Amino acid sequence: MLSRPKPGESEVDLLRFQSQFLAAGATPAVRLVKKGSRRGDNANPEEALLQDHRDVVMLDNLPDLPPALVPAPPKRARPSPGYPLPEDEDPEERLNRHDQHITAVLTKIIERDTSSVAVNLPVPSGVAFPPVFHRSQERQGKSGTSGKRSIFAQEIAARKLSEARVPSTGEVVSNVVPPEGAVTCEAPAPRDQGYQLPGSSHNFQGPHLVTGKGLRGQEAQQEAQTIHEENVARLQAMAPEEILQEQQRLLAQLDPSLVAFLRSHSRTQEQAGKKTTEEQRPGGPSVHVTKEEPLMSTSASEPRKGDKLEPGAPALALPMTPQKEWLHMDTVEMEKLHWIQDLPPLRRQQTQERMQARFSLQGELLAPDVDLPTHLGLHHHGEEAERAGYSLQELFHLTRSQVSQQRALALHVLAQVISRAQAGEFADRLVDSVLRLLLDAGFLFLLRFSLDDRVDGVIAAAIRALRALLVAPGDEELLDSTFSWYHGALMFPLMPSQEDKEDEDEDEESPAEKAKRKSPEERSRPAPDLARHDVIKGLLATNLLPRLRFVIEVTCPGPAVVLDILAVLIRLARHSLESATRVMECPRLIQTIVGEFLPTSWSPMGVGPTSSLHKVPCATAMKLLRVLASAGRNIAARLLSSFDLRSRLCRFIAEAPQELALPPEEAEMLSTEALRLWAVAASYGQAGDLYRELYPVLMQALQAVPQELSTHPPQPLSVQRIASLLTLLTQLILAAGSTCREPVSDSAEASLSATPSLITWTQVSGLQPLVEPCLRQTLKLLPRPEMWSALSPVPTACLLFLSAYYQAWSQQPSLCPEDWLQDMERLSEELLLPLLSQPTLGSLWESLRRCSPLCNPLSCAPAPEAPPSLVSLGCAGGCPPLSLAGSASPFPFLTALLSLCNTLARIHKGLCGQLAVILAAPGLQNYFLQCVAPGAAPHLTPFSAWALRHEYHLQYLALALAQKTATVQPLPAASAALHHSMALSLLSRLLPGSEYLAHELLLSCVFRLEFLPERASGGPEAADFSDQLSLGNSREPRCGRGALLAQACRDLPSIRSCYLSHCSPARANLQASQALHRGELQQVPTLLLPVPKEPLLPTDWPFLPLIHLYHQASDIPSGLPPTDTVGTAMRVLQWVLVLESWRPQALWAVPPAARLARLMCVFLVDSDLFRESPIQHLVAALLSQLCQPQVLPSLNLDCPLPGLTSFPDLYANFLDHFEAVSFGDHLFGALVLLPLQRRFSVTLRLALFGEHVGALRSLSLPLTQLPVSLECYTGPPEDNLDLLQLYFRALVTGTLRPHWCPVLYAVAVAHVNSFIFSQDPKSSDEVKVARGSMLQKTWLLADEGLRQHLLHYKLPNSTLPEGFELYSQLPPLRQLYLQRLTLSVPRNGVLEV
Repeated sequence: MLSRPKPGESEVDLLRFQSQFLAAGATPAVRLVKKGSRRGDNANPEEALLQDHRDVVMLDNLPDLPPALVPAPPKRARPSPGYPLPEDEDPEERLNRHDQHITAVLTKIIERDTSSVAVNLPVPSGVAFPPVFHRSQERQGKSGTSGKRSIFAQEIAARKLSEARVPSTGEVVSNVVPPEGAVTCEAPAPRDQGYQLPGSSHNFQGPHLVTGKGLRGQEAQQEAQTIHEENVARLQAMAPEEILQEQQRLLAQLDPSLVAFLRSHSRTQEQAGKKTTEEQRPGGPSVHVTKEEPLMSTSASEPRKGDKLEPGAPALALPMTPQKEWLHMDTVEMEKLHWIQDLPPLRRQQTQERMQARFSLQGELLAPDVDLPTHLGLHHHGEEAERAGYSLQELFHLTRSQVSQQRALALHVLAQVISRAQAGEFADRLVDSVLRLLLDAGFLFLLRFSLDDRVDGVIAAAIRALRALLVAPGDEELLDSTFSWYHGALMFPLMPSQEDKEDEDEDEESPAEKAKRKSPEERSRPAPDLARHDVIKGLLATNLLPRLRFVIEVTCPGPAVVLDILAVLIRLARHSLESATRVMECPRLIQTIVGEFLPTSWSPMGVGPTSSLHKVPCATAMKLLRVLASAGRNIAARLLSSFDLRSRLCRFIAEAPQELALPPEEAEMLSTEALRLWAVAASYGQAGDLYRELYPVLMQALQAVPQELSTHPPQPLSVQRIASLLTLLTQLILAAGSTCREPVSDSAEASLSATPSLITWTQVSGLQPLVEPCLRQTLKLLPRPEMWSALSPVPTACLLFLSAYYQAWSQQPSLCPEDWLQDMERLSEELLLPLLSQPTLGSLWESLRRCSPLCNPLSCAPAPEAPPSLVSLGCAGGCPPLSLAGSASPFPFLTALLSLCNTLARIHKGLCGQLAVILAAPGLQNYFLQCVAPGAAPHLTPFSAWALRHEYHLQYLALALAQKTATVQPLPAASAALHHSMALSLLSRLLPGSEYLAHELLLSCVFRLEFLPERASGGPEAADFSDQLSLGNSREPRCGRGALLAQACRDLPSIRSCYLSHCSPARANLQASQALHRGELQQVPTLLLPVPKEPLLPTDWPFLPLIHLYHQASDIPSGLPPTDTVGTAMRVLQWVLVLESWRPQALWAVPPAARLARLMCVFLVDSDLFRESPIQHLVAALLSQLCQPQVLPSLNLDCPLPGLTSFPDLYANFLDHFEAVSFGDHLFGALVLLPLQRRFSVTLRLALFGEHVGALRSLSLPLTQLPVSLECYTGPPEDNLDLLQLYFRALVTGTLRPHWCPVLYAVAVAHVNSFIFSQDPKSSDEVKVARGSMLQKTWLLADEGLRQHLLHYKLPNSTLPEGFELYSQLPPLRQLYLQRLTLSVPRNGVLEV
C-alpha cells in the first residue's frame, strides 16, 4: 500500500511517489466525469466518462530560465478532447456544412393552432380611439400604504376603489400623497390645550419624549398621558427657583450631546404644534390639511455633514421646486440634494489662523478669499465648499477614482503643483514644504501604482508627475552649460549624504565593492524604508526600470512621454554608480532606447511637432548614454562595444547639423551630445580609433568655427557645440600625451584598464594652428560684455586645449625641448602678455568677489523645496548673471587662463616672472583678502558643493602659480603672507574629489619658508617683545616664544613630513584624483566624484597628528606609547605655535576651548611625554597664548566642542592622570587649574574637591606662575552649597593647605568667608542653617591661622604669600553679626565636621 505524503517531504519525494503509483497501475481513488450538456441533447452518460489522462508532472522538458517578459501571444481555440478535428478535412467545407442558411431555419416554422380559441368582438365606443393616459394626470385612490407600485397597478387599484364606493357631494377626499415635510394637523384634545406654568411661557401640549412605544395601543396612550399629567402637576407645584435649580442639576449630570438632542426634539415639536394651531378650523370637522413648507436659504444655517433632517424642520434651499407630478419624485430626499444647492457665501478670513492650501487645475496656489466662478470646475469638493480649488488630500483621493479621466487630471494637477513648488512660487506663502508633505504621504508609491494603469493617459500623467518630482528644473541646463569648464564633466553624485551607520568607514572600498556588498541588505529592506532615506533607491526597489522599458517598447507613447522617461532615466543615472549600473543592466532597456531613438536612418522630419519619436534620432537619448558613460569606464566600454555606438557617433558627427534631416535645434543638440559622449569616452582613453575615421570631419568643423563665431547674434546652441568640439579635442590631446606613460599602479585591474592609446602625437600635433586663431578672434570681443558673455565658453575651451596641448607636447621624449619652449615664448609674447595688460581683464578680476559663493554665502542657500531624501542642485529659474554659473561669471575663463599659465610656468621656468603679473592684480588680492577674513562659510548643500569646487580650482591654480614664482624670485612680504593664509584656508575647505590638490598644498605652499616672511623680518624678536610686555621677564630667553618660532622654521621640512603622514587622504582616492588632475586617462576610474559629506580635512587639522597619538595610546591595551611620540607631538606643537603667532586666522574656526582640550591630550598620550623639555616649553607658550586678555573671554567650556563628546569627562580623565603621574608638575597643574575658574561649570570644581580631593596635595603651582588673574577664581562669590561645604571640609581637615596648594587655598578661603558673612534675606532656610553652622564651627576652630584667615579675609592679592589681604580688625557689621551668632557658643567648644 502506498503511503501518503508527510510534512517535511520535498518535491523529489512527491515525484518518487508519483512514479511508484504509475508503476503499480492501481485504480485512482477519484474519477472525473464530464457533466451533461446544457443544451438538452440526449447524450449518453457513459460516453461522458473521461479517459485515463492523468496529470503527470515531468521536469525534464522544463526550461532552465523563466520566459521573458513579453506580451502574451493571442489565445487560440482548442478543440474539445472528445471531438478532435480531423487532419484531412478542409476547414472551409466543414464551415459550409455546419453554417446553414437562414432558409433552413424558416422552413421549420410551425403555425400555432387557434381553432379552439373563442373570438370576441370589440365593445362599441363613442370615441374613435381609446383615451391616452398622461403621467401628468392625478391618479385617484392611491392607498397610503401601497408602497412602491407601478403606474399600471396604481391605475387598477384606483379603478377598483372608484367602483367600490361613490363619494358624497359634501365630502372632499384628497388622494394626493403629501410630500415629505408636510404637516398633518388634527384638532387637539381639550386636555392638551392648556398646561402652562404660572409665570412661565412654557406650554405643555402633550408628551414629547415618553410616547409609550412598546405597549399595547390604548394602554400606551393612556400610560404616556398619565406620566405627562404627573410631570406637569409636579412642575406646577414647584417654585421657579426650584425648577431652575433642578434644571441645572440635570444639565450637569446628562451628556451634553443628549441635552442638545432633547432640545432640538422639543423645538421641533413646538414648531409643529404652533403650525397645527394656526391651520385648524375652529368648530369644523376634522380634516387633513397639506401645506408645503416655504423654501428658505441655508447659507446661514446649513446642516453639518452627517446630520439628518428632522421631520418638520425647514427644508433645504433647492434651485427648483419639486412638482408632485414628477415621476419618482413623490418623496424628496433632502440629504441627497445637498450638492445642487447654491454655494454658501465666501467667508472672509479675519484672523491669522492657518488655512488649508488649495490649488487650481494649473497648480497655482489660490488665495483663501479669492472668489472664482463655478464654471471653472474648482468647487467640486465637500470640505469648504465655498472655497475654490482642491487640496492635496482631495487630489490624492481623486487619483484613486474609477474614472480614468479623473485620475489623469489629478496627476496632472499634482505635477503642476510640484513644478511650481520647485520653482519657488510657494516659498513665502506656505508653512511647510510641498514636496516633503507629498513624500511623507506616499506620493512616490502612488505614482508607481499609477504607472501600472491600463489607460495610456493615466500612464502619461504619472510619468509627467514623476519627472516633475525627480528632475529639478534648471539642473540639467546648468550641468550642460558647464560641461566645457575646467573639469566640468566631473560632478558629485546626486544622492543624499546622510547614510546609515553601517555605511561609515568605507572610504577604502571601491564603488563596485560597496554596491556588491550592500545589495543583499538593501534588497531585504522594504521600499518605503529605502525611500524615506533615498527616493531614488526606493523607486528602483519597485521595479521601475522594467516598467519604463515596457512603456517605451510596447505602448509606443507620444513624444512628450518619451522625453519624460528619458529625463527620469538621466536623473536615475546621475544618482550614483550603482543606479547607473542598474539602468545599464535592465533587460533590453538600453537596447530599446538605442534602437528606437538613435537609428542610423530615418525619414526626414519637418520643423513642426511630430506625432512619434520612435525611429527618429533624439538628442536626449544620446545625453542619457553620455551620463551613463560618465558613471564609470566599464559602462563606457560596454556602451561602445555592445550597442554599436561607434557607427552612431560616426553617423551623427560626420554630417553637419544643418545637413541632418531633423529640426535645426534638435540637430544642433544631437551633434553636441554626440561630441560630448565621445569626449567622455576619450577621457577614459577609449574610442580613439574614431579619430582616424573622423579626422577630415573634425578638421572641417574646426576650419568653420571662425565663420560661425562671426555670426551676429551668436547662437547659444552653436556656441555649446563648438565648445564641446574643443573639449573633445582636449581629451584626444591628453590621450595622445598619455601613450608614453607607464601605469603607476601594480594591480591587475589597473594593468588591464591601462590599454595603450590608439592616438599618437603626430596625429594631433596639427590642431594648435586651427585652435589658436579661434582664441584670438574671441579675445577681441573682451571689451564688449554682451558679446563676451555669449561667446565666453569658446575662449575658455581654447585655453584649456592649449594647456593640454603644451602639457602633452612636453611629455614626448622623441621631440626636441627647444621646439616647445620657443613656441611657449611666442604664445606668451603674442597672446598672454597683451591679454594680461588689458584693463578689461582687470574688471574680470574685480568681479570675482561679486560672483564668489564663498564671499556671498547667501547665494548658496538651499532651495525652498529641498527634501533631504531627494537631492537636487536647486537651480530653478536659472542662475543670476552675477553668480559663479551666471552669464557674467569670470570664473570659467580666469580658471582656464590660470591653468594655461601654470602649465607654461611648470615647463618653462623662465616665464614665471612674466606670468607673475597675474598675482599682482588688485582684484585678485582683494578677493583673497575677503576669502581669508572671518565669516560664515556657505552651508554645504549640493549646489554649494558644486559651486565651491569650481571656485577652489581657481584658488588652487593661483596658489600653484605663486609657489612656482616664489621658487624663482622672492614674493613681496604682504603677498606671501596673504597667499599662505589663502593656502591654509583652502586646505581646510577642499571637498572630496580634490585629494590631489590637498596633497599638493601640503607639499608646496603650506610648509614653505618662502610663504613665512615673518621669519626674516623680525617675527621671533617681535614675539619675545610682546611676551615681555604682557608676562614680564619671568621666562628665560632661551625658551622664549621667539626662540621656539625660529626653531620651528628650521624644522619646517620635518613638520611637513609629519603632516603628510597623518593628513594625507586614502591612497585609492588620492590616485583617482591624481589621474583626473594630471590627465592620466588610463587611470581614471569614473567621472563621478565622492559624495561631499564634509571637507577632506577637519577645521582643527593642525592638531590631527596629536589626536591620532591620543587615540593610538587609548587603543593599545598595554598602555605603551606609539613610536616617535615625542617627535610627532613636538612637530605638532611647533606648527600650532607658528599658526597662533603669525597666522591666527587659520585657527579662528577652532574655539579656544577646543585648543585647550587638544593641549590636554599631550599629557594623556604618555606618562612621561610632558616631562620632555621641548614639550614643556611649547605647551607653556601655547598656554600663554590661550590666556591672553583678548583670547580668555572667548574661552567657553560649557558649549559643545567639535570632536569632543563631553569636556567634564575629559577633565575627569585628566584629573586621574594628574593624580597618578604628575608629581607636582607646575605646567600640568596650570592646566588643571585653568578650567576651575568661577565662570565655568561647577561640575569641574566638584570633580576635583569631591572625587579627586587627593590631587590637592600635588597642585603646588605658585601664585606668581598662575597664567590668569586670581580674581577669575574668587569672583563672583560661590553659590553652590555642596561645593562650599567641600571647601570648608578641605580647609578644616587639613587637606587644603597654603604651602601644598596656594592657589586653591586662597580661592577656598575667599568663598567660605563670603558665604559665612553673607546676609541675603532671600536665602532659603537650608542655606541659612548651613551658614550659621559654618560660622559657628569657624569660631570654634583650634587652628588659629585658619580661623584668622576665614574670619578676617579682605581681598585677593597674588603678590602676598597667602594670596589675599586680611582685615586687622573686623568691620562693625561683621563684628555684630559674629557676636550675635556666637554669643551662646563657648570658645573652647568641640568642633565636629
